[in-house]
Amino acid sequence: MFERSLNTRPVKVGLGERDVRGVRNVETGRQFTRCELALDPVELSTLLLGAVIEASGPDGTVAVRLVEVEAYRGLDDPASHCYRGKTPRNAVMWGPAGHLYVYFVYGMHFCANVVGTEDGQPGAVLLRAGEVLSGADVARARRPSARGNGELAKGPAILTSVLGIDRAENGVDLTDPASPVRLFTGERVPETDIRTGPRVGVAMAMDTPWRFWIDGSPAVSTYRRGGKRRAAAPGR
Repeated sequence: MFERSLNTRPVKVGLGERDVRGVRNVETGRQFTRCELALDPVELSTLLLGAVIEASGPDGTVAVRLVEVEAYRGLDDPASHCYRGKTPRNAVMWGPAGHLYVYFVYGMHFCANVVGTEDGQPGAVLLRAGEVLSGADVARARRPSARGNGELAKGPAILTSVLGIDRAENGVDLTDPASPVRLFTGERVPETDIRTGPRVGVAMAMDTPWRFWIDGSPAVSTYRRGGKRRAAAPGR
């Protein structure tokens, strides 16, 4: 009941409103530039749907097509890690754009975010789920409990596990060809295939519809509403 098409609805992002229907045209299959990623997280979210994140490690390389993301802003977003200001933990989230912000949650999981906005303005997009495009054997070895390809990278902590991302990748430059984690443009997702709804498991701003996903993908995670008694969920 939370699904809304992006064809008719502008999203409030603080001062005024920003229409999230505008997905920039970019050439498919090349690495993103920093300038292209320097967007408000709400706008960046739609750009990242269909994009490909690739990570290389000692046991191989895995590439994942992003099918679900969440936008987190800064001082005007109560659900954001940056809501109360800059700290050593969230410093990467303050820019420059194009870096990977990785944090540890619940004492057991890592979550990865693509930093957006202009340098000095906090904001990032949580990578929630994806479809494995290459390196499936490596992905299955890292995720042996997955019941099918649709579950290999379903959920933010599982996604980072399959990609082999942990605290060591915090701050890496996704736009650098030599980086262990790289972000590539993908085929543009039609507006009619994009859905949006509340973010998952957050304790504040629970109804803000800044989760974006590709309709019909089996890798999209299950929605779970947050609340005051829940710990802050992955995603900021």
